[in-house]
Amino acid sequence: MKPNPVLEELWRIKDELAREAGDDVHQLCENTRKWAAEHPHPGPVVRNADELRQLLAEIQRRPPAEPTLTLKDQPPHQP
Repeated sequence: MKPNPVLEELWRIKDELAREAGDDVHQLCENTRKWAAEHPHPGPVVRNADELRQLLAEIQRRPPAEPTLTLKDQPPHQP
């Protein structure tokens, strides 16, 4: 079986969180709730495919942002 670094990292984190909770699933859930309360999600929460489609449509309707950097082909004229 080929190693999968993403799964290995996920398992490592899962084991670490379980150790912190003393391998108690109720404590793990409580720790997760506390963490979520301390770190609220700043952006929109998408719960299903329809909400994702609506969010993408809204983003596409927005006017493009002003460019913050402009590349000019010629350097400025210096006397």
